[in-house]
Amino acid sequence: MKSVYLTGFMGAGKTTVGQVLSHIMNIPVYDTDQEIERAEGKSVKEIFDVYGEAAFRNMETLQLKKLPANNAIITTGGGIIVREANRELLNNGYWVYLHCRQDEIIRRLQGDQTRPLISGERILQLPALFEDRLPLYRQAPFIVDTTGKTIDFIAEEIKERIKQAEFVHTP
Repeated sequence: MKSVYLTGFMGAGKTTVGQVLSHIMNIPVYDTDQEIERAEGKSVKEIFDVYGEAAFRNMETLQLKKLPANNAIITTGGGIIVREANRELLNNGYWVYLHCRQDEIIRRLQGDQTRPLISGERILQLPALFEDRLPLYRQAPFIVDTTGKTIDFIAEEIKERIKQAEFVHTP
């Protein structure tokens, strides 16, 4: 089976859904941000502060290329879709966009200072950032709305949709 790539705006539930999906599908989960942090020995926030966003985006692309193309769940950072090369890599597997309403995302992220793009006053730019990225997220072949759903329900929905896609594409 091709790998499943979970994308979506920060706070949409990618990491949590990925962990549950990994468990129910019995395949490993990798998180691009965690892999970058491990490789660099710094948090994502520190990487942004020291090297800048462009360097971090380069690290994301490199990490995406290194992770397994088959039999894995790969959770991504919210901005991984800004690069066309990354979107092409995502399309090599089952690219799933986890959509969540803006008001719910803002509620989930309030007080979270670990995310460099919303720390301090940047939280005010969140709606514009969301709207800018939305057309890129919507390029995903699989779109799952996470608003008001439990993590288990979302993971089962993704599993069933992947299973159906596998069935359709099996010769």
